[in-house]
This record gives sequence, C-alpha cells and structure tokens, in this order.
Amino acid sequence: MLEQDPSFCLSRRGLMAGTAASAALTAVPAEAAGAPAAERPATMPLTIEVNGQRRSLEVDTRTTLLDLLRENLKLTGTKKGCDHGQCGACTVLVNGERINSCLSLAVQHAGDKVTTIEGLGTLAKLHPMQAAFIKHDGYQCGYCTPGQICSAVGVLDEIKRGIPSHVSGDIAAKPGVTADEMRERMSGNICRCGAYSNIADAMAEVAGGSRA
Repeated sequence: MLEQDPSFCLSRRGLMAGTAASAALTAVPAEAAGAPAAERPATMPLTIEVNGQRRSLEVDTRTTLLDLLRENLKLTGTKKGCDHGQCGACTVLVNGERINSCLSLAVQHAGDKVTTIEGLGTLAKLHPMQAAFIKHDGYQCGYCTPGQICSAVGVLDEIKRGIPSHVSGDIAAKPGVTADEMRERMSGNICRCGAYSNIADAMAEVAGGSRA
C-alpha cells in the first residue's frame, strides 16, 4: 500500500484553512469592511388626480406612471406588456390625451388628470366605448383591451378636434372616421389575438357611423 505524500496533506489543510478564512471575510457586513453603504433611493412628494380622485403620496423618482398606477395605487386594469412603449397595453389618458404610461415618469405628472380603464365607466354605467367593444367582440383574451379602449377614446377625440395623422390626405381638412385613419392611429396598440376589425367596428359605432 502506497503511503500518502505528507506535502499533499499539508496542501489540503492549507486550502481548507484558506477557504474558511475567505468565507468568514465574505460574511463581514459591507459597513464593517469599510465599503460605502448603499444610498437610499431619492423620493419626492407627488400630487396627482387619478380617475377624478386627488392622490398625494411619496414616490421613488424612478417610478414610471404605469408602476405608480399598478403598484402604488393598485389600479391593475392598466396592463404591463412590453414595458418599452411598443405594445400599447399600458395606454391611459392624461389630461385627455393618450400616452404609454410605461415611458413616462410619475413625477412628470404632478397636478395632471389621469384616467385609466377603471375611471372610464362602471359596471352599472359603461363608457360607450366599453359597451361597443362588448357588442362587437373587440377583444379575445382581453389583456390588451384596457389599453385598446383608452386609446380608442383618445383617437376619436383627436379626430373630433381635427388633428391630422400620417394618412390624412389634407392636413387642413377635418379627418374622417375612416378605416385608414383608425388603423393608423391605433397602430401602436397591438392585439395578438387579431381583433382589429372588431375594434374598428366598435370605434365606428361610437363615432356615429360605419367605417368606410
């Protein structure tokens, strides 16, 4: 039987001792080791009107309007999809205009009036666009529906105010509620289920005509 090399035993003992020392050092709190303590996130007071209710709270300055609505105010009707402003699931109305709430910091909206899907209507009295979506089956899985409805309300308001789009033939003339206009203006709201035609029908009904 071969005898174990004494130098090998010493090397193993040394390795084990070194490993134990490293573990003990790692367990020392960062403050005790002289490392700077992590800075607390910057916050600031924010007063904002959401669905007709004035809300005052302290928020992390990095918080998006979407996260403020969902995490701070528990209004989870507004959905987080891509979180990059590409799907439109987070669309809400701010001072009457539709925006992607994931691209906007909450503190930018001090004093603004925000309307989410929860503020458009109630079960007892639906918003006309909500009722039209139900009538025309403008949804399937329903995930994008809150953003679609908020965006559709904003689109019809844009058309009513005479704001042209990239497909408007005459920017000086009032745009009509046409398939091209609605398709262009709603292009930022993605529906993976493909209910676009039904959504256009719902919008046309609310606008008071049939889509051409």
